[in-house]
Amino acid sequence: VGTKAMLATLERICAGRGQPGDVEYLEELAQEVKASSLCGLGQTVPNPVLTTIRYFREEYEAHIREHRCPAGVCTALVRAKCTNACPAEIDVPSYVSLVAQGRYAEGLEIHRRRNPFALACGRVCPAFCETKCRRSELDQPVAIRQIKRYMADHELERPWTPPLLEEPKKDKVAVIGAGPAGLTAALRLAQKGYPVTIFDALPVAGGMMAVGIPEYRLPRDILNVEIENIARAGVEFRLNTSLGRDVTLDGLLDRDGYKAVILAIGAHKNLRLAIPGEEMAGVHHGTQFLCDVALGRAPDLTGKRVAVVGGGDVAIDAVRSAWRLGASEAHLIYRRSRSDMPAHRDEIEGAEKEGVRFHFLTNPTRVLGNGRVTGVELVRQELGTFD
Repeated sequence: VGTKAMLATLERICAGRGQPGDVEYLEELAQEVKASSLCGLGQTVPNPVLTTIRYFREEYEAHIREHRCPAGVCTALVRAKCTNACPAEIDVPSYVSLVAQGRYAEGLEIHRRRNPFALACGRVCPAFCETKCRRSELDQPVAIRQIKRYMADHELERPWTPPLLEEPKKDKVAVIGAGPAGLTAALRLAQKGYPVTIFDALPVAGGMMAVGIPEYRLPRDILNVEIENIARAGVEFRLNTSLGRDVTLDGLLDRDGYKAVILAIGAHKNLRLAIPGEEMAGVHHGTQFLCDVALGRAPDLTGKRVAVVGGGDVAIDAVRSAWRLGASEAHLIYRRSRSDMPAHRDEIEGAEKEGVRFHFLTNPTRVLGNGRVTGVELVRQELGTFD
């Protein structure tokens, strides 16, 4: 009786009909079945359920609260694995099919329902969709990101003007932050007829698209096309304007007449190694280094040996940028193996071809020098058992 009740609850969750409290109910029921069963079968059957709740509780919560299956296996919740894998849930099959028919504008319209940055994402998207593409079950995944780029590039000669979808309104809205979230919010509001002003502390719009992704990966003229599209919707930009320094929430709402303020200030943060010597001159943290490069404030690396610690996209972007700044040697230090690197495969291979030297299973223990970096002390690592 108990296991049938557990099964019914699990099936309901997988069908997208889960309710708050279901996980707690499963835990309580599983413990009761284990405690009251007289046979070994009854005592052990609940264990897989308890184990999945213990290690994959967030999957249960996604099914119940968001009606979403992160693993892409629940047929009731997943129309297409590629769409399910996309953080923006873009309708990939529809726009790919339209591109095959040469209907690029219609394909772009579908893409922009969920994400207005088709040009940028066609160049730098991590392409999670391709990792879940059903075609890979036969041979290899469809090149979805390249199809997106091909589709979006067709519009470069005739830039997009976002249509006004509702009657113009009088209430003004302020958006703090000109990154992807702020730009998207401003665009949607402008299309609904609201006068929108974006405020950003940086001298350029685009947020981390502009100062976190190197120009060799995302050309600024391409990104500016997307930003100009949003400006044509009627969005006003006020750059070099910092919240708390140049404007305040009270000032925007009380003095400047805005009826609402949207905070889209981002969540980027430099990761620190927390090792001795990290504060020395010559030590640069990843996201800030990339920002300085983008804004023309890069340190002079001409003829210098550069070491970058990490294995993600920021590390790869930083080490390839160091090459372009004239470094005589560029080394990448990563504590795990090559197969464990979270950076995109194409970027890793690109860095390798450019001459970056990789040091795997290696970790820094301290920065050497007397006020300024002269070297890095490293220790060899060994992979442990999977945990």
